Amino acid sequence: MPQPNARLGYALVVLAAVLFGLNGGVSRIAMGSGLSPEEFTTLRVTGATTVFVAYAACFRRTALRRPHGTAFLLVVALGLVGVAGLQLTYNIAIDRLPLGIALLIEYLAPVLVVLWVRFVRKDHVRPRMWVAVALAVGGLAVVSRVWTGLAFDGLGVVMALLAAVCFAAYFLLGEHNVGAGDPLRTILWAFVVATVVMNLVQPIWTTPDLPATTSGLGRLEGLELNPWIVLAVIVVLGTVVPFFLEMVALRHLPATIVTVVAMLEPVIAVVLGWGWFRESLTAVQALGAVAVLAGIVLAQTSRKTELAIPAP
Repeated sequence: MPQPNARLGYALVVLAAVLFGLNGGVSRIAMGSGLSPEEFTTLRVTGATTVFVAYAACFRRTALRRPHGTAFLLVVALGLVGVAGLQLTYNIAIDRLPLGIALLIEYLAPVLVVLWVRFVRKDHVRPRMWVAVALAVGGLAVVSRVWTGLAFDGLGVVMALLAAVCFAAYFLLGEHNVGAGDPLRTILWAFVVATVVMNLVQPIWTTPDLPATTSGLGRLEGLELNPWIVLAVIVVLGTVVPFFLEMVALRHLPATIVTVVAMLEPVIAVVLGWGWFRESLTAVQALGAVAVLAGIVLAQTSRKTELAIPAP
């Protein structure tokens, strides 16, 4: 096994964050072609599973062996919550909220994790946890303009909060050494579970006929794209590749560092929302967004024990 290379790790996780961030905008194009968030999630998860299985069959057949015992139960939980639950709630959120806001709310997950660790598991955390919680909650209140009765879609906010809960559960499941063995095997079987679940919720064979072309939306509204090519880009460049990059990055950097650097994703989403979809924040809301990001970083670094998480 190669020696850890910090520079390579940073490069991998930054590239993964950029791909995940861009994927939010591309996902809107796919759903704009006539797909509901449920239909889109089924297509995305099923497509990614197909790619993972094909890769394993060609290059690492050991990953096709089903985990057993406790490892299998943890992978099932990871697939249910960390893949199916997270993807579905996230897709509904970005369909109803500005991209940056949806990602900011989802990335409250590290704050939820540190609260769980402190009050449920009774682990010791650094005092900065309280500053982190105050910054995150206060900043989110400013971004959402709660004094005006909530400036955004209520269901969208609820789905984004549920996405944060799923993301936090994913982190906590990871601490039980879900990825202690082959990370590809873990990801592959988690996606298999998610595929089964999503096809029970919204079977892939009920996917409606898609139009020949769909709009690029926002400032790219005049651009006509093939929706199936858009879906292929989402599956490969928006799902499989960034998952794989973060999996490899975890071999070179501690998980805490990876998850903090991955916070470039909501920053990219805010910029993308402004540049592509003409979404903007007031100066006060922008300060609130900065406070949320600062709170998440503080929360992520307030743990006294290192996380051992498979790639998000």
